[in-house]
Amino acid sequence: MTSILVKPSSSRPINTPTVHHLSNGLTIVAEQLPVDAVNLNVWINIGSAIESNDINGMAHFLEHIVFKGTPHLQLGEFEQKIEQRGAVTNAATSQDYTHYYITTAPQDLADLAPLQFDVVLNASIADEAFERERFVVLEEIRRSEDNPGRRSFRQSMEIAFEQLPYRRPVLGPASVIEQLHPQQMRDFHRTWYQPRSMTVAVVGNLPVDSLIQTVEDAVTSVYPGSISSALPERKHWTPEASFQSIVRQEIIDDTLQQARLLMLWRVPGLEELSETYPLDVLAYILGQGRTARLFQDLRENRGLVSSISASNMTQRLQGVFYISARLPVENLTEVEAILCDHISQLQNEPITEEEMTKVRTQVANRFIFSNETPSDRAGLYGYYQSLVGDLTPGLYYPDHIQALSSTEIQQAAQQYLSAHAYGIVILKPPVHSTDLEG
Repeated sequence: MTSILVKPSSSRPINTPTVHHLSNGLTIVAEQLPVDAVNLNVWINIGSAIESNDINGMAHFLEHIVFKGTPHLQLGEFEQKIEQRGAVTNAATSQDYTHYYITTAPQDLADLAPLQFDVVLNASIADEAFERERFVVLEEIRRSEDNPGRRSFRQSMEIAFEQLPYRRPVLGPASVIEQLHPQQMRDFHRTWYQPRSMTVAVVGNLPVDSLIQTVEDAVTSVYPGSISSALPERKHWTPEASFQSIVRQEIIDDTLQQARLLMLWRVPGLEELSETYPLDVLAYILGQGRTARLFQDLRENRGLVSSISASNMTQRLQGVFYISARLPVENLTEVEAILCDHISQLQNEPITEEEMTKVRTQVANRFIFSNETPSDRAGLYGYYQSLVGDLTPGLYYPDHIQALSSTEIQQAAQQYLSAHAYGIVILKPPVHSTDLEG
């Protein structure tokens, strides 16, 4: 068992987490923060991307079932004990990870941590609970399908990825959820929910040694094995090639009053982490905030859109750079052309020093603001340690952005973004007879 203190840059002594490895394969990241709370964040290094098509949605379904009892906790007892202490708990599932967390008072951590690890590692997955929760998950899928934003995002992911599992929804299709069996979930849980695939980030107002020992004692009390089982070998995926032409999909959506446009490009993911930094800057410049280029041009100056933004979504295997807008349907052709002009401008004209300074300031300040609470820091540490296997990129993120030159950012636009080859999803409201007559 080893502990390593991770030191940030001397110019930014904000984060000083300690990484500790247990013999059973569990990684603990701990930090004392003088805030009267502790966040215990348990990251499982699997999400929907690990699933096969015939169990798509299993990871998210399991996230629900985890809270439905263990051999030591009756149904509802976990939540009751958490609420009795005034603590809060929740969970989330993505393509690449699932995580569970508790935020509690420091004096209650030793009592509540074993409960958190018990529900995660020893979930009963009883038949009755499985069937009851199946209906809850199916309702969540139905609500997602009724949400225009989620529908458009799902359509865009299906265009973005032809082969990679990111094309599938995290919730899974209802047709698959309806066919799943409890034993399939028990097998999935036994395979993946073990210390070797877990990172625990614990941050709050207790000494680091105490935080680490509390987590170690809690895990040992509910999972006595000294070494967890070997994990199955993950399927090797090759990132997909950039678009070679414009791949377009247009959908008539009866629920919309305005059109929605999503334009997207395939870009590097966490496995090429250094390539993601200039793309993050391009997203800031184009569409992050009210002073960004697209907002100023298309909304403030021309009034062609009601909202617009740009994001660089970084996932483990491959990322997606995308622009999203809401706009009147009659402006679609013009707005798409203007967006292509903006991409061409990024490729052909250097980023101004004024914009570079603004982005550097934004990133530095947002890093500070997002490090204020135990949950902020535990989320940062859990994400990077679990998905990257190293905290350093997360701690030094502002430094990576500060070091970029306008030339490097322009080169990223030239390499990964194209005004002539991209994916585009357009959702349109229906055309009524009165519109045709007018």
